[in-house]
Amino acid sequence: MSPAASAPRPFFGWHVVAATFLLAAFGWGTGFYGPPVFLYAVVARTGWPVPMVSAAVTAHFLMGAVVVANLPQLYRRFGVPVVTVLGAVLLALGIAGWALAVEPWQLFAAALASGAGWVAMGAAAVNALIAPWFILRRPAALGMAYNGASLGGVIFSPLWIVLIAGIGFLPAALAVGCVMVAAVATLSVLVFRHTPDSMGQSPDGEEGADPRPPAPQGGSPARRRFLRDRKFVTLAAGMMLGLFAQIGLLAHLFSLLVPGLGEGMAGLAMGGATLAAILGRSVVGWMMPVSADRRLVACASYGVQMAGSLLFLLAADEGGAWLILGIALFGLGIGNATSLPPLIAQQEFTPAEVARVVPLIVAIGQAGYAFAPAAFGLLRGGGMIGGSGSVPLFACAAAIQLAAIGCLLAGRMGKPDRREQR
Repeated sequence: MSPAASAPRPFFGWHVVAATFLLAAFGWGTGFYGPPVFLYAVVARTGWPVPMVSAAVTAHFLMGAVVVANLPQLYRRFGVPVVTVLGAVLLALGIAGWALAVEPWQLFAAALASGAGWVAMGAAAVNALIAPWFILRRPAALGMAYNGASLGGVIFSPLWIVLIAGIGFLPAALAVGCVMVAAVATLSVLVFRHTPDSMGQSPDGEEGADPRPPAPQGGSPARRRFLRDRKFVTLAAGMMLGLFAQIGLLAHLFSLLVPGLGEGMAGLAMGGATLAAILGRSVVGWMMPVSADRRLVACASYGVQMAGSLLFLLAADEGGAWLILGIALFGLGIGNATSLPPLIAQQEFTPAEVARVVPLIVAIGQAGYAFAPAAFGLLRGGGMIGGSGSVPLFACAAAIQLAAIGCLLAGRMGKPDRREQR
């Protein structure tokens, strides 16, 4: 046998990370950072009340929570590539529906489609794609993949504004949707259909490691058992509260910024927040020690975001240094709010449990934060940053972020288990 023929195949896991990075960019750029812009565009086009359109954003995220709770079953039945492509198609159809809606019921129908689709490209999907390929280096791999989500915000937040203003909402939705479906279909065929078993490789590329990921524990008995587990309950509650405050702010931040900054600058400000998210997630992913208590890291991240929420209260109507600093601090924690909970689960649960815990905490988190856009819409006034209507909104966000820190601290029980570390 020639040396070339016997040479080991390069570790495929990093190709999965790169592909998942791009998947997350489309998923978050359209399904997560898109709704705040869609809210503004729909209100401007139809004149419908902000609370009603905010309720459609809530329906978008709530439908996603239902689907994400069943992602493991969908993967087992249809396979990862099929579910991923179907999610992209539903998301593309949904955002076209946002642009076409002329009656409220049509808007809510579109929201259900977009919400069902985007979670196949969201946090639980990213974790499911990365987990079989990485154990020891999972924090870094997940951090790199989740940075695609933040890059999606950096690119798509201003891009949606430019496209909608330049060619209209519907052409923009069709253009982005078609490119997204084509890209996701290509990635699914070339990358996502492969597993460590099919490539004859091991997690992290280590020789002798078990290449087969543990079978997920599913069904109602497992769910009931987790609901009695203090670590699970506090982790799910902390994630849900942190994301509730985050999504509530993000859903309204763009339209609150527009009166003072204009559409273009507001879009750039939203992109700047997600650029800060890349920095925050990268620092945690690469510098967090393996033995670190990841709950404390998450608490620190929420604390930085809470400081950003409080700085919004000091921002004048015209913006200024307080506003810029608030956006930067708030943005630093955006990525960690989704990437740290799966890493906490990896540290505190067995590998077989992690496969079930992560979709459950993501589903619980999304079911809770789905109501944030509507709830914050009721708190909101008609003004901009610094207006009287925004004061309770930002004060409420800071209080909820503090409660998230309290939940994570309540779940600390001695030293980390590190049951998955080898």
